[in-house]
Amino acid sequence: MTHSFPILSFEGRQTPFYYYDIALLKETLDAIQAQLKDQPTWQVHYAVKANHNPELLQQIAAAGFGADCVSGGEVQAALDAGFRAKDIVFAGVGKADWEILLGLEAGIGRFNVESAAELRVIDALAESKGVVAPVSLRVNPDIGAHTLAGITTGLAENKFGIYHGMVDDVAREALSLPHIRFCGLHFHIGSQILDLHDFAALCGRINELTERLESEGIPVGDINVGGGLGIEYGHPNSLPKADFASYFNTYKRGLLGDKPVHFELGRAIIAPCGSLITRVLFVKEGMAKRFAIVDAGMNDLVRPAMYHSMHRIENLSSDGPKTAYDVVGPCCESSDVFGKDVFLNECHRGDLLAIRSAGAYGQSMASQYNCRPLAPAYYSE
Repeated sequence: MTHSFPILSFEGRQTPFYYYDIALLKETLDAIQAQLKDQPTWQVHYAVKANHNPELLQQIAAAGFGADCVSGGEVQAALDAGFRAKDIVFAGVGKADWEILLGLEAGIGRFNVESAAELRVIDALAESKGVVAPVSLRVNPDIGAHTLAGITTGLAENKFGIYHGMVDDVAREALSLPHIRFCGLHFHIGSQILDLHDFAALCGRINELTERLESEGIPVGDINVGGGLGIEYGHPNSLPKADFASYFNTYKRGLLGDKPVHFELGRAIIAPCGSLITRVLFVKEGMAKRFAIVDAGMNDLVRPAMYHSMHRIENLSSDGPKTAYDVVGPCCESSDVFGKDVFLNECHRGDLLAIRSAGAYGQSMASQYNCRPLAPAYYSE
């Protein structure tokens, strides 16, 4: 039985719901800031797509972080939560005109542009507003990341960014456009990356490209390396925070020069502090399996169904002997499975289970599939 949750306060609540440990979130933010204290020109932007819960956004904004947005809705959510406009960066391969205009009118710090076509549209819209748009070019570095295929973003086959061999021409065009201010380069190679060699390889590509552009007279003001740092999903109690020291040290060692550097961390900031709390509806004995059927579904946490990803699951209500269960939800889909052959303390109807490390891509990807209501959120303070 896990004692890290206020289970007595959970008992009267309708399940499923998300529970956020605000103290752990603050500790995580402090741990990141400690790594940056000797790098005054480095800045971390929280990736809003990981979780746009307003309470959490306000906590992160109050800690002095910037925001990384990939839609106009996220830009607005960041502004509403108190992020300073100048600390907001806006990426995305398909920005609509209204989204670009929102960013221009708010005076956001950077548009991370993903094609020459987008660059020209931003120039025209900036002209219509009588402003100059600050722009970085998102580069596709053609670097593979050791992660799930569905969350790699830096290969030539991916839709994101401008292929690194084509950046020179797009940068020259950016410098020629009257309502564009070319500021730097943006990269992102994927998500849930635990092999730091991937980030070291990215440093090599950044150094190579920066040197090439500057030798051609194209100034590169700053570098945005994206995010992608993973967490230990299997060990949320013993390893509650990502390895920020090794992550930032990789860039301290790997990047040449002293340009300002921007980071876009999402999962590593928010995933560990969130858990999906669900109740056992039935324990079903099958021919070859024992099922713990719970009241949370893939609509509440889609990662296991979409990516076959793993989350640690704990029975908060039982100290009984451990046995193997397939933990499954009520949605009318065979993929509505949170875990197979999960060893849990003996389950009974009414037991509360915690699906851990669900702070990222849980609430933000939730839906009302099967006409199921969205799960509410509760907080440790």
